[in-house]
Amino acid sequence: MSYMDKINECNNYEESNKVPFLLDGMRVGQVFKKNEAYCLESGFFVRDAEGLTLKNDYETFDTRTEVLSTFAKNALADGIIDRYMNENYPILASVSSASLAFIDRGVSTFLGTLSFGQHLNAYVMTDEGMKMWIGRRAYDKGYESGKLDHLVAGGLPHDLSPWENLKKECYEEAGMSEELALESKEVGFVSYKYDYTQGGKEDIIYCYDLELTEDFVPHCTDGEVEEFYLMPIEEVAILVRDTDEFKLNCNLVIIDFLVRHGYLGVEDEDYVEIVKGLRQ
Repeated sequence: MSYMDKINECNNYEESNKVPFLLDGMRVGQVFKKNEAYCLESGFFVRDAEGLTLKNDYETFDTRTEVLSTFAKNALADGIIDRYMNENYPILASVSSASLAFIDRGVSTFLGTLSFGQHLNAYVMTDEGMKMWIGRRAYDKGYESGKLDHLVAGGLPHDLSPWENLKKECYEEAGMSEELALESKEVGFVSYKYDYTQGGKEDIIYCYDLELTEDFVPHCTDGEVEEFYLMPIEEVAILVRDTDEFKLNCNLVIIDFLVRHGYLGVEDEDYVEIVKGLRQ
């Protein structure tokens, strides 16, 4: 395997099997064609020449948010989606546009709306070289349970600023104080488009680096992490490149880290393609 294999795997996305989801005539998502009938049968959507949209009864921000929440709860009851998370994501036509409604995170993949997350590369400089803290996802977590993961990672809901959310995630997943979490450095983003089981969508992950001292020991406060490992960065790099041990999108964030910290350089195979591939 190669780093490009992991980038390509994370961008396993097909356009032809989807119907656009539009609001105010702007594409804000996409739905698998096989799920179009369910949307129409719900009584909330209509189909026009461009794709699926909400009925004219739902033209305001609040009415759209309310009906999409009802749709999500009904879809959960019908077994169409597997969770209602009570976390609102904005529905956007582009990264810089105003939100047209809120949607529960649990149905965002089904409707293919743009999603945002945060991942923290937590590392330690030791006499033996750089090491990175890695968590193993709880085996009862559901999506990619038991996979290796960043020390801190999570979705970014609309009602928390990136720094507020990062502080929350740092405490929940690693027991960090707010002061320590705020020492993290913003280092950019990675993005990808992927077809999940329920739908295909674009994800943007904001990336952070945090150098920790050797006496820091993480502890999970929300039950989502099975155990932690402090791994030499070389071992992390090999696991990313040669195995499927990591949660899929963690591979992109770690590859980006390896590039930025000089563990992948211009003399490495596919360097230009790797760097370009991290931001689709």
